[in-house]
Amino acid sequence: MTTHNSSDELAQIILSTVALIPYGKVASYGQIAALAGLPRHARLVGRVLSQMDASSELPWHRVINAQGKISLSRLDDFGYNEQQARLIAEGVGIVNGKISFTKFGWHTE
Repeated sequence: MTTHNSSDELAQIILSTVALIPYGKVASYGQIAALAGLPRHARLVGRVLSQMDASSELPWHRVINAQGKISLSRLDDFGYNEQQARLIAEGVGIVNGKISFTKFGWHTE
């Protein structure tokens, strides 16, 4: 299937998909890409999320890599990982730097 979507349209599709991730659940970049109809475009998901406005209410923190790890090292003013803090606040367990997809993964089926 070939579509000719603009980069803004693709970004909106990705962001709309990220908005669906439930509280206390996580999804991989690849999972978001597939659900957005963009299989094999996990890096595009990462790029779109990295360009979001810092004041966005979108649950960007619920997107992690396929190994169950936090990919970014965005630190706040105190040197604490903002993504990790938000996930922990939602009850997502992080053990040895990994999140269990079995326990915390967003299962869409």
